[in-house]
Amino acid sequence: QVRVVESGGGLVQAGGSLRLSCAASGIIFSINTVDWYRQAPGKQRELVATITNLGSTNYGDSVKGRFTVSRDNAKSTVSLQMNSLKPEDTAVYYCYIGVYWGQGTQVTVSS
Repeated sequence: QVRVVESGGGLVQAGGSLRLSCAASGIIFSINTVDWYRQAPGKQRELVATITNLGSTNYGDSVKGRFTVSRDNAKSTVSLQMNSLKPEDTAVYYCYIGVYWGQGTQVTVSS
């Protein structure tokens, strides 16, 4: 059974930082690209960051220079370091691996 679990969300003031984690089990983690998405109320789900199995990364324009994605294949985890957070970063953040979604973790940035 495949499980994808996000953690690390919370409430932070604008300008602050959070580090999200995504842990996967039941899947050959090391061969998969991992995506972070987010969805704010009333908006479509948005691709935030991608990390390939070889460690190549790509970011959405709205987070470039502020967010960093990394992976630890030995632990089957992916992290999303979010710095200089803005109120518009408020959303539920989801991890997507293969064809599997996590349940999401809420990030709220207060102004």
